[in-house]
Amino acid sequence: MTATPPLVEVRDLSVLFPARAGGRPVKAVEKVSFAIAPGETLGLVGQSGSGKTTTGRAVLQLQKAHEGSVRLRGEELTTLRGRALRGMRRHMQFVLQNPYSSLHPRMTIEAILAEPLIVHRTVPAGQRRERVAELLELVHLDPAMMRRYPHEFSGGQRQRVVIARALAVNPDFIVCDEPVSALDVRTQAQIVALLKSLQERLGLSYLFIAHDLAIVREMAHKVAVMYRGHVVEMGPTAEVYDRPGHPYTRLLLDAVPVPDPALQRERLKRAPPDLGFLDGDGGACIHGEDHARTGTPWRHEVSSGHVVSCRYWPRDGTRGS
Repeated sequence: MTATPPLVEVRDLSVLFPARAGGRPVKAVEKVSFAIAPGETLGLVGQSGSGKTTTGRAVLQLQKAHEGSVRLRGEELTTLRGRALRGMRRHMQFVLQNPYSSLHPRMTIEAILAEPLIVHRTVPAGQRRERVAELLELVHLDPAMMRRYPHEFSGGQRQRVVIARALAVNPDFIVCDEPVSALDVRTQAQIVALLKSLQERLGLSYLFIAHDLAIVREMAHKVAVMYRGHVVEMGPTAEVYDRPGHPYTRLLLDAVPVPDPALQRERLKRAPPDLGFLDGDGGACIHGEDHARTGTPWRHEVSSGHVVSCRYWPRDGTRGS
């Protein structure tokens, strides 16, 4: 049997921001590669400024990539322009972090949800209200609310409207950029449960960007860890969380609060690894392979599907326990 081809395939994606006031160009994302299968979630984690959001925007072609390839449903997105790219946008949508800022305050919910239907001409004019009602029911909101304005909703309800708008054109792939970070813990759990149920019902694929590693563990089938624009570790969620292979991944996991005071104190005693090496050339492969000469990627598979960068390690080369 042949394997199912990925829905989204990203290869060597790089984003370069131009220099300002005599400074040097900034490599926000460098040589990022991953694939997402139909119905799968890839969690993208890392500290602020690591390049997560820029990666998501570049995948959706909202941010111009300096180089690399992004394929959706087998179509190369980086070469599309105008009407061709607009036609592909119905297959890929965005759920932003702040639901209030992403909804027009002077438009009713009905107008907000009808807008993508008008732009992509997916529903006849006479059936738009019916479709809006279906979308509200899909995210567990009362269709009678469609005449209200965004300020009349709670934060969790507004995020449900944002999700409904993303679903309006029946996409295959959604980038969720910190979709629950602005919500309280109880509402976070409800939105995560909603996203998972929609994935099972509609067969959606997600790129789920977040700081909260506990939520990513709940949501994602695979995890990619980013540091300063590089993916330093990627693999099945349980494998990465239970057996992290990179010092930076261990640093992130150690920072997650645990309900055991003794274990938390023990974690705080550990000295964090010196990760300042990325300001330079990244050092040499810890396995001794000359990747610059062979042209092979700076990463090694430590177990099935679990890949760890072999270049970006502490200066002393220690691999940790």
